[in-house]
Amino acid sequence: MRRYSFAYILLAGMVMAVAVTACRVSYTLSGASISPLAKTVSIAYIPNNASMVAPILSSTLRDALQDRFMRQTRLSIASQGGDLDFEGEITNYTTSPAAISGEEYAIRNKLTITVRMRFTNSIEPKLNYDKSFSSFQEYDANSLLQSVEPVLIPQIVDMLVEDIFNAAVSNW
Repeated sequence: MRRYSFAYILLAGMVMAVAVTACRVSYTLSGASISPLAKTVSIAYIPNNASMVAPILSSTLRDALQDRFMRQTRLSIASQGGDLDFEGEITNYTTSPAAISGEEYAIRNKLTITVRMRFTNSIEPKLNYDKSFSSFQEYDANSLLQSVEPVLIPQIVDMLVEDIFNAAVSNW
């Protein structure tokens, strides 16, 4: 009877060990779930195809996305054809009234940036996507857009990168 119990426990332990190693997914403290087979990420230049263009936006967005992957994953940056691959374009860059006063003039404006991203996961193609992400920040209507862009663009880009990153690697 003792041998049967020992053999049963040993067999159950081996089955558990095989199950755990066979179904392995890598998790990070950022909440990202990336296949251990993925080694590289590539992020193509993101052209600004919006009707209104901010010169720093394309490079700021790409640099922030690359930085996010370097800081929060074990992936290496590849110039092109990474296991995880991003390409996209800035499709909208607009300012509009956000709050109107009693005299019907804007007291707050809103800068909105929209980016269309195509994500290709060569390891797990079911996670691929092609979608738009949009974020905004408000600013005082008495301020010129050009004077607040250096502050607003990085804030909006941070929100966009958070959304793009999570859509790609936080497949909960």
